[in-house]
Amino acid sequence: MNNFIKTLLLLTGLTVLFVLLGDMIGGQAGMTYAFFFALVMNLGAYWFSDKIVLAMYRAQPVEEKDAPEIYAIVRELAAEARVPAPRIFVIPSAAPNAFATGRDPRHAVIAVTRGIVELLNREELKGVLGHEMAHVCHYDILIASVAATLAGAVSMLANMLRWSFYTGAGERDDRDSNPIVLLVMSIVIPIAAMLIQLAVSRAREFEADSGGAKFSGNPLYLASALKKIEQGLKKTPLRNAEPSTAHLFIMSPLSGSTLTRLFSTHPPAEERIARLEKMAREGFNS
Repeated sequence: MNNFIKTLLLLTGLTVLFVLLGDMIGGQAGMTYAFFFALVMNLGAYWFSDKIVLAMYRAQPVEEKDAPEIYAIVRELAAEARVPAPRIFVIPSAAPNAFATGRDPRHAVIAVTRGIVELLNREELKGVLGHEMAHVCHYDILIASVAATLAGAVSMLANMLRWSFYTGAGERDDRDSNPIVLLVMSIVIPIAAMLIQLAVSRAREFEADSGGAKFSGNPLYLASALKKIEQGLKKTPLRNAEPSTAHLFIMSPLSGSTLTRLFSTHPPAEERIARLEKMAREGFNS
């Protein structure tokens, strides 16, 4: 419950940033519009986030006859976690990855790429699906979706703010706005929003790794899977990966410069693997 409250506070911070941007763009009226728009974005993320993300990656539902092993593993993990078995979708991509989405355990979806199913053995796949099941149980699937939606919306308003600077706009009420302040804030606020999103995601990944290890019965299942996924993504990156949804995946689908890695939504793979291996050495009990 403490982690859930902390995450709600972080999401509240994103909403505050959203309203501040609205104030810069349109004063009191802008704040009001931004606040109501934030509410709409929250509601939209709650009800439709899973459909939006699945559509973005062209994920399709898969029947049990077409993926009996995945269904068997998910049912086993759901029984261990004492939650309804999530629906299963497959992403038509050779890049190895997976994510969970939905608004709560009763409406959860686990999506896996074709590549991850082909790359991992049953034990490793169980570790990955256990990780995603932990996200479902921790209600991370809703939290991550709302954070992504709000962060994207803040960035959109920041672009509007930059545009007002370049076009000479920026007057609020009867006061003159400092264009330098507007420009700086239009850059700083999206970065702050991103940092809040990272704070939500990075801590959650460690918790999901630990929870997934317990559900699957062995931390080394997931540790081995992460090693293969990391190497697999280097060879076959996920095309058209969106930064706003990168934190949903078990491993970031984004690749690039040192700066990109610095602001990654995931902890370093080697750190996650080391923690899982330490769990195994210390006599992990499922």
